[in-house]
Amino acid sequence: MNKVRRAAENDIDRILELLVQVDMVHHNGRPDLFKGPATKYNAEELKAIIGDEKTPVFVCEDEDGRVIGHAFCIHKYQKEDSVMTSISTLYIDDICVDETSRGEGVGRSLYDHVLEYAREHKFYNVTLNVWSCNPGAMKFYETMGMKAQKVVMETIL
Repeated sequence: MNKVRRAAENDIDRILELLVQVDMVHHNGRPDLFKGPATKYNAEELKAIIGDEKTPVFVCEDEDGRVIGHAFCIHKYQKEDSVMTSISTLYIDDICVDETSRGEGVGRSLYDHVLEYAREHKFYNVTLNVWSCNPGAMKFYETMGMKAQKVVMETIL
């Protein structure tokens, strides 16, 4: 049985390993945009993120206590203006399941935990961005019940 919990400083080395896996998925799909192998945060930045209540990080560990996935979240608030309503969003900044543990329910455990956290904290919605070069992730999020809110399009010059 997988266990999801808040990340701690002693998880940083393993999270860094997982962040390289995330980067390589993106690098393989869009080498014009993503360097590889790399991480979007360093250890010091991760320490600050993990310690900030507005940027909760959750990890999933296997029965041996090994971290096999993570979910980085960010509290976001849209203040009401002349066009938009005021809402609070829990944004999933990054979610990763170790490549050796995919297909075992780790992603679902993390996602369900994020939804539970969002409900407990009275967020209006949960959002994320997914790259179109990652069809496996897109399918996973659709299976979880997510729907497109908006689409970013591009023309490469």
